[in-house]
Amino acid sequence: MLITHDTRCALDTVVDLVNTAPEINETDGLATVTALADFVRKHEISDVGVLTEHDLAAVRRVRTRFAGIFGAADARAAAGLINELVAAAGTTPRLTDHDGYDWHVHYFAPGASVADHLAADCGMALAFFVVAGEQDRLRRCEAPDCRHTFVDLSRNRSRRYCDSRTCGNRLHVAAYRARRKEAAS
Repeated sequence: MLITHDTRCALDTVVDLVNTAPEINETDGLATVTALADFVRKHEISDVGVLTEHDLAAVRRVRTRFAGIFGAADARAAAGLINELVAAAGTTPRLTDHDGYDWHVHYFAPGASVADHLAADCGMALAFFVVAGEQDRLRRCEAPDCRHTFVDLSRNRSRRYCDSRTCGNRLHVAAYRARRKEAAS
């Protein structure tokens, strides 16, 4: 599956957005308008004006809906959720080249709110996975104490953890120690 630069950026953004939820991190990563502004800056989200409490509330609602896509039972359920998000955002595809990036597609309407911008661009990035029959790549970490989401972009669809250096390594070390303990008994 070919993933363009703008689609990859949208995937990274939606994963980071969902992972800011208090259900995942114990605290809300988007607790304030300042936190939202930092998120927008970190992800280089273009065409965003002055952010308000209204924007923060709207982005949190979109975040919750995106979390549902990662937890969808099947492609049909994911497609329904994506369709609702993208339609509500007033998706308006257009080609653009800005900020040193070559031609790419923006799906949000000019002047759209940051929530609609996220719903349109990130929703379409997730839609490409459903269309390609790759919805199962939209995953949650398999570590028992982690709820982070991620997109499995491995060649053989084998990624199980949000981060192999933390969750994956921690579980592998625990399994190794359990085997050693069993062998010593």
